[in-house]
Amino acid sequence: MPRVLVYSKDVATRQVIAALSQWRKQKVYFVAGYGAFVKIQYVWLLILLAVVPGLTTPALGQSTGAREALGNIVGTVMDMNNGAIPGAAVVIQGPVPDDRRTVLANHNGYFELDGVKPNIPYHLVITADGFAEWTSPVVTLQPGQYKILTDCILRIEAVHTTVDVAYISEEIAEQQLKAEVQQRVFGIIPNFYVVYEPNPEPLTPKMKFKLAFRVAVDPVTAVGVGAYSGIQQWADTPDYPQGAKGFGERLGANAAGGFANIMIGGAILPSLLHQDPRYFYQGKGTNKSRILHALSHPFVCNGDNGRLQPNYSSIGGDLASSALATAYYPDSNRGAGMVLGNFAINTAARLVSSLAQEFILGKFTHKAAH
Repeated sequence: MPRVLVYSKDVATRQVIAALSQWRKQKVYFVAGYGAFVKIQYVWLLILLAVVPGLTTPALGQSTGAREALGNIVGTVMDMNNGAIPGAAVVIQGPVPDDRRTVLANHNGYFELDGVKPNIPYHLVITADGFAEWTSPVVTLQPGQYKILTDCILRIEAVHTTVDVAYISEEIAEQQLKAEVQQRVFGIIPNFYVVYEPNPEPLTPKMKFKLAFRVAVDPVTAVGVGAYSGIQQWADTPDYPQGAKGFGERLGANAAGGFANIMIGGAILPSLLHQDPRYFYQGKGTNKSRILHALSHPFVCNGDNGRLQPNYSSIGGDLASSALATAYYPDSNRGAGMVLGNFAINTAARLVSSLAQEFILGKFTHKAAH
């Protein structure tokens, strides 16, 4: 055991020296009196030379060694244009959740992480407002290593825009209807009740009435009623008198019956029964399938729900218009037989019209852009 010889009569000094000697495990001998060559004012200097150097030197060595064992990570957070990103959050994360720290980049984008443990795999995650998150590859320091990260470059965050498109069926149907009321055979004869659109939207009740009234008041419709009345005048049917009076009666009866047929079969019943009064042009497939499609139209129609349904609207409209028309006929032309006869004529006319629509009229119909 090392020995230290101390000359001192001071009690406090002797107590301090004794405590230090016990901690350092050194033997200290106290000698009373002042030696010929030692003075009391030099007692503390003797303590520093004999005891403290041996005490402090190992501790200093240990502290320096511990500091050198840890490492540092530094870097500068930049954008794609080499501009600094101040205030970026830099997080260092070790393999365990508790081994985590966060520092902020300064006004120049510079950051420093000191005291990083060696031989441990770390990840650095850098975030900043308006920029996409940046994650480093694995960073493992050697003892005392000073690591400079040179690729801390953040990209501008991609803007994810969500556009919610509200598909409003009514607005689409309105646009389709505007195109349909411009359809005319040879650019003259109305062909409004034919749908060439492959994916038509159902009509609202208001649109059904609008379409029916548009057909009823079209000038060409009036000309057609007049021409049909002239044919009846020539054939002397129904039993109206000849001359202007008879023609006027025929014209009035046909106009009333035609208007009733259009409004009842094309608007009122379709609105009540939720059915579509239009003819849906097929245009594709075999001739047999197209013929069957056309011949089924007076009896089968599309519902507003998109499903096929019995065509109560057309059947009911023909029966109702036939019954109303006979109310204007002379007594000799009234009765159930006349009503059923007119109904049969109307149904046959629908069959011929559907076949013509499927194979002939579509080729000569001016179609507006859909």
